[in-house]
Amino acid sequence: MNRVSEERVTSTVTDGVADVRLTRPDKHNALDPAMFIALDEAAAGLASRNDVRAVVLSGDGPSFCSGLDFAGMASGEIGIEDLLPAEPGEVANIFQRVAYAWQRLPMPTIAALQGACFGGGAQIALGADLRIAAPDTRISIMEIRYGLVPDMGATQVLPMLVPLDVAKELTFTGRIVEALEAVELGLLTRIDGDPRTAALALAREIAAKSPHAIRAAKQLLNDAYRGRSEEVLALEAELQRELIGSPNQVAAVTAAVTRQPAEYADTD
Repeated sequence: MNRVSEERVTSTVTDGVADVRLTRPDKHNALDPAMFIALDEAAAGLASRNDVRAVVLSGDGPSFCSGLDFAGMASGEIGIEDLLPAEPGEVANIFQRVAYAWQRLPMPTIAALQGACFGGGAQIALGADLRIAAPDTRISIMEIRYGLVPDMGATQVLPMLVPLDVAKELTFTGRIVEALEAVELGLLTRIDGDPRTAALALAREIAAKSPHAIRAAKQLLNDAYRGRSEEVLALEAELQRELIGSPNQVAAVTAAVTRQPAEYADTD
């Protein structure tokens, strides 16, 4: 697969918060080969960073992401062969990774949404742990309009957000859901007039907590929604044993007792 040079995504880290932005506003951040590659690389670059405690994912311009750029995809820079895993042992292909990668990251991810959030854009947003949306946000699992199924990992996250019948209705119809209904259904976490500012504020709040406990909580909750009760209870006990008495856990207790801000370490 040929790598392309156009900047589609920026990623900066400040005080433990990664600010990842889709930067193709003139195209409503539509997904072309360069955007797929940039998102894949941005997520991969964050995966091993101990200094990142929370991630905010947002899009410049009037929309978060309007879905696939069909004309851009015709360039041939990502072909049918790229539907296959890129590396031995990797299950997800690049299309799936740019959405599901936000679930796979060890730290919490928050999507700040506005305008169109369609097709692949919806699946990327659903891949985040939390979604704060502007009142004008519209979301659609749109692939059925083109005779396709959702193919960017939505099947892994929809069952954690909505009942099966709701997931089926949205997938079968491809209908556009307005922000208020999307909150009621469980697709969005909440609505805010300035979603990016709200997402960054929440990310900073999360970043002020013990990073090891936050990462363990994300792993535990994700596995709890997918796994068998016996396995999840065992994982819960294992993670708690690792946290009890650790430097960051002691720091948390000290901060709670003294009512002073805690100083947490990002590494073991």
